[in-house]
Amino acid sequence: MSKSPMTRAEKSWVLYDVACSAFTMLISTTIPILFRSYAEADGVSPEYASALWGWATSAAVLVMGLFSCILGALADYRGMKKRLFGLFLVLSLGGVAVLSTVSGWQAFLVAFVVVRIGYSACNVFYDSMLVDVTTDQRMDMLSSQGYAWGYLGSCIPFVAGLALIFTTPFGLNTQQATQLSFLLTGVWWLALTIPLLRNVRQTHYLENRQGKLNHAFRRLAQTFRKVRQDKKMLLFILGYFCYIDGVYTIISMATVYGGELGLSSSSMVLALLLTQLVAFPFAILSGKLSQKIGDLPMIKSFILIYIGICLFGFQLDQEWEFWALAVAVGMCQGGIQAISRSHFGKMVPKEQSNEYFGLFDIFGKFADFFGPMIMSASAVLLGSSTYGILALAALFVLGYLLVTFSQRAEAGER
Repeated sequence: MSKSPMTRAEKSWVLYDVACSAFTMLISTTIPILFRSYAEADGVSPEYASALWGWATSAAVLVMGLFSCILGALADYRGMKKRLFGLFLVLSLGGVAVLSTVSGWQAFLVAFVVVRIGYSACNVFYDSMLVDVTTDQRMDMLSSQGYAWGYLGSCIPFVAGLALIFTTPFGLNTQQATQLSFLLTGVWWLALTIPLLRNVRQTHYLENRQGKLNHAFRRLAQTFRKVRQDKKMLLFILGYFCYIDGVYTIISMATVYGGELGLSSSSMVLALLLTQLVAFPFAILSGKLSQKIGDLPMIKSFILIYIGICLFGFQLDQEWEFWALAVAVGMCQGGIQAISRSHFGKMVPKEQSNEYFGLFDIFGKFADFFGPMIMSASAVLLGSSTYGILALAALFVLGYLLVTFSQRAEAGER
């Protein structure tokens, strides 16, 4: 990134990552813990609770995987990106309000699926706004800044929520304090989204026309053909599907997996808070390093570390080991997501960024669907999610190979 300060639009774009990352923290920590307490209080076994959570997560990402591409194509028309973003933001915040009030595990699970769908849709439009707010030369660093400040800033409402849960003030019990922490996160999400709504403009777009939906479907068919013919992009997207599967699964299933192994909820939550703090400097560092050694070598380095994380996690049975993994994940998590996003953003036509990011999101969402399903199947068929960790390691290996092939194709074009 050049030494010139960030523009108002760039700052507002980064701030939304701070806003929505607070909910990402809840997905990884207190939301699955509260769900498990509801389910087990109703007689659901710990293994089956893990399976239910994995299936719900998979259902949410599958729905978004099916619709994200067409939503992205529609958002490429003038003025549509922020309209669709606002619609799904309202859906997300409404779902958070429901999570803050229900107490049965069935209703809680349904509300979670709704919030995940809205949250994921917002991220499709948000990711594609990267091409509207900055240049290719600043993209790696800005994407890394988004993840970095998102990790750090999300700790503020999360720590406030933990204070509510551990102190249970105002005569609240633990359940009510946890629900209030969800509501606090929703307010944080809304407040920090306002700058993006005010300051970010859709600078790359297609002109509006009659029959946008039919035209969007025709454009999608053309885009699929273009991607299939672009060897480096196709190989990168396939590799992304494999390695991001493991990344997302580790994020969404960490506390469920730890709970199945009998680790204390408080230790797991604090360890994942440490992940956020570690991720902040390493996400920024990854953006700087990628400018020196290249995007794909950075991504491959992170994949190798994740393979080691999976192998270590396979034998995990002590709390200190969970803490060690939390630090290792923090070193890689933001960097691999940020560099993947910016690398793809450099490859796509800017006026069709939503459409391409919608396609990108399909692979990400189907990856997020596939990983939890592996963990759930392992829990049900083998009586433990542990063996699912080895399957994630295999996906990382495949992702590494495909990214290597994409790198070679890119070098061949040059």
